[in-house]
Amino acid sequence: MIIFPAIDIRNGKCVRLIQGDYNQETIYGDSPAAMALEWQNQGATFIHVIDLDGAKSGVRQNIQAITEIVNTVSVPVQVGGGIRSLESVEAYLQAGVNRVILGTAVIQDKQLLKEVVEKYQEKIVVSIDARGYFVATDGWTETSNVNALELIKELEALGVKTIVFTDIAKDGMLAGPNFAVLEEMNQTTVIDIIASGGVSTVQDVTRLTEMKMYGAIIGKALYEKNITLNEVLGVEK
Repeated sequence: MIIFPAIDIRNGKCVRLIQGDYNQETIYGDSPAAMALEWQNQGATFIHVIDLDGAKSGVRQNIQAITEIVNTVSVPVQVGGGIRSLESVEAYLQAGVNRVILGTAVIQDKQLLKEVVEKYQEKIVVSIDARGYFVATDGWTETSNVNALELIKELEALGVKTIVFTDIAKDGMLAGPNFAVLEEMNQTTVIDIIASGGVSTVQDVTRLTEMKMYGAIIGKALYEKNITLNEVLGVEK
């Protein structure tokens, strides 16, 4: 299982939110690139980056900071947040990003998803952010009537290879991920699933590994030093 340290960027800084609430922000560093390099030095093999400004506005706003990350580290970087057009996908891939994550665009524009998956295949990841079983959009500010499990079946049919699943209620709460939903998803699809939201202990990582999850994103627990990357990577050895 791949461990993805999370770097969330807002106004060019490395931050964390609680349950996606833009009013509950903690700033952890002025340089996202320096943070990415720190995670690489601690053993990270893949970095997960979200443009929070882009996620809310639908327009990529931190591509300069993200390009700096890509140019600073030697490990692959996946990026999401406000990527809602073919042009945005291509801009990030041309900047050296390894994988591009689409969220809201999947709900609002299935044709776009079909087009980019056909063109870029495994470089396209879909982020499913949910409250309960219902998918949230627009930087988590809106909740749709789309059922996450039904959406996964659609994505599989379209050829999507990897998804990131976040239970918003768990995000930033350091209370563990939603294992029940993740298990149900794992049994529903052959798509690789990256668990996100609430992963905060070595026990969480151990359980996700035993569930044969493809990956786990860890954010606040690392920044608050509840666990170290070294401890978590030790589960994998």
